[in-house]
Amino acid sequence: MKEGEPIAFPLSTPPRIHDNDAMAIKQLSETLINQIAAGEVIERPASAAKELIENALDAGATRIEIATASGGKALLRVTDNGSGMAETDLELAVRRHCTSKISETLDDIRTLGFRGEALPSIGSVAKLSIASRRAGAAGGAEIAVAGGKVLFLRPAAANTGTIVEVRDLFFATPARLKFLKTEKAEAAAITEVVKRMAIAFPRVRFVLSGSDRSTLEFPATGDDHLARMAQILGADFKDNAIALDAEREDVSLTGFAGVPTFNRGNSAHQYAFVNGRPVQDKLILSAIRGAYAETIPAGRYPIAVLSLTLDPALVDVNVHPAKSDVRFRDPGLVRGLIVGAVREALAREGDRAATTGADGMLRAFTPGRSGFQQGWRPAPAPTTWAAETSPSRPYEKAATAGYGFAERPQAAFEGLAIPTARAEVAPPAEPIRAEEPARFPLGAARAQLHENYIVAQTENGLVIVDQHAAHERLVFEAMRKALHSKRLSSQVLLIPEIIDLPEEDCDRLIAFADELGELGLAIERFGPGAVAVRETPAMLGEVDAQGLVRQLADEIAEWDTASGLAAKLEYVAATMACHGSVRSGRRLRPEEMNALLRQMEATPGSGQCNHGRPTYIELKLSDIERLFGRS
Repeated sequence: MKEGEPIAFPLSTPPRIHDNDAMAIKQLSETLINQIAAGEVIERPASAAKELIENALDAGATRIEIATASGGKALLRVTDNGSGMAETDLELAVRRHCTSKISETLDDIRTLGFRGEALPSIGSVAKLSIASRRAGAAGGAEIAVAGGKVLFLRPAAANTGTIVEVRDLFFATPARLKFLKTEKAEAAAITEVVKRMAIAFPRVRFVLSGSDRSTLEFPATGDDHLARMAQILGADFKDNAIALDAEREDVSLTGFAGVPTFNRGNSAHQYAFVNGRPVQDKLILSAIRGAYAETIPAGRYPIAVLSLTLDPALVDVNVHPAKSDVRFRDPGLVRGLIVGAVREALAREGDRAATTGADGMLRAFTPGRSGFQQGWRPAPAPTTWAAETSPSRPYEKAATAGYGFAERPQAAFEGLAIPTARAEVAPPAEPIRAEEPARFPLGAARAQLHENYIVAQTENGLVIVDQHAAHERLVFEAMRKALHSKRLSSQVLLIPEIIDLPEEDCDRLIAFADELGELGLAIERFGPGAVAVRETPAMLGEVDAQGLVRQLADEIAEWDTASGLAAKLEYVAATMACHGSVRSGRRLRPEEMNALLRQMEATPGSGQCNHGRPTYIELKLSDIERLFGRS
């Protein structure tokens, strides 16, 4: 190639020239049509299990048994006691688009299956056999299909109901086998399918067994949906679930939402159903995330079981052959219903601590675990205790020793009913009356540990409160309430604070100066690489303006300025609240601690901080007695 000569890149290979006969349009064979369809309908063994279980439920089964081997690749057998099929039904059942569930329209689908694709698709890629008998029939019938070809159709002995057996899945399309996961992963996927179906149909008994798993049984619970959910999600779910029951226009929502502090490390414990159909719809999952915003820590997920009921004409279940996605005619209405119902439930009952918190504490003190080693003995009690304090005056020692704390303007607690005083030594505390613990859900303050944790006595146990996390939530809720009603009051700094920042961060902050001003934070440009803070939210009192502004700049950069800060003002309020809360390490007076407890009881969402961590843990008296072996 000569210097300066342009480089010639080869063109893509031109299409082959076909003769007219080769290019003629042909009708594909029935077997090939079914194999193509199977690529969408039957993606893995779990897909086949889902289709067969749906057929059993549509047939009115009350007992369904599923058996697997090699993760469902070698064997998948579904046995039910449903209505069964006659010999003529079996012949049609393995033909494409033959179904008993719809006739002329897709506007009124009230069954799980309706496309008539599952059995012929399975039969085209596996070895399929079906034995069935209708109730009251003298005998049953059996049909076998392998690689899309019917092997036989004959009378057979069978119990009332149907047995569908799938062997050597994808033997006719071996390339598909390469895309399957390990046997353990495929078996787990089938288990998840069974769990979803079991939650949707509590009146049905499910049994899952096989050589690749231990037997899993879900007895029927009748109309007790929560009992069935406890079988799937664990017994703790019953104690940490809030009932949902809401309706908007023609859509109703029922189910249960877990308290925010009862969460998991992934979203696998979120179940959604539309007209009884298990779905994995992005709109619903997004609505759940939005409903729990600011109440769940990053990387954690709430537990929820939601059931939507609406006119079948208002939802399209025919979006995909797998039928796991749906499309609502009014998605905004559905999302608003879910978010509103869950938030209302959390505001009503979501402040309580998860019962698993106490269990975790008890496990931490179990002999043989970290924190409680064999041979451990408690340190001897101080000999001066009796002289220094008494149970009747729990604050006497602390009061005489002094409750020194950093000065903080009264504005920092404005509207929060938490008294403050500019004093280095607190006056002697009044004894707390014995009846106080019974009067309040969070009890009466008894002590402060490590200048961060408040210990309160309740009527039947004790509560340990993280003072910083709790007050952070109270400040945030006060800011959010004010934000939706008026511009927050601010305090003018005597000397504006100049904060050096990268120029792009300054640009982002100034672009949203008006929105920040609504929250009481007044900033303006101060040269190319700095901003001046002239006012801060009065509610926060003394605040680290530099740390606050830098964190806000980072958050706005993460959100992307194009998305608009106006829609995220509550997140900004949460950031500000964190900077303006009672800090860890601050000593509190008895009245301050009790005021904090009372305000927590009156504030929605106070059971967790803005980052989703619990603000308190409750130990029942029975839990304490277990620690000492008294129960």
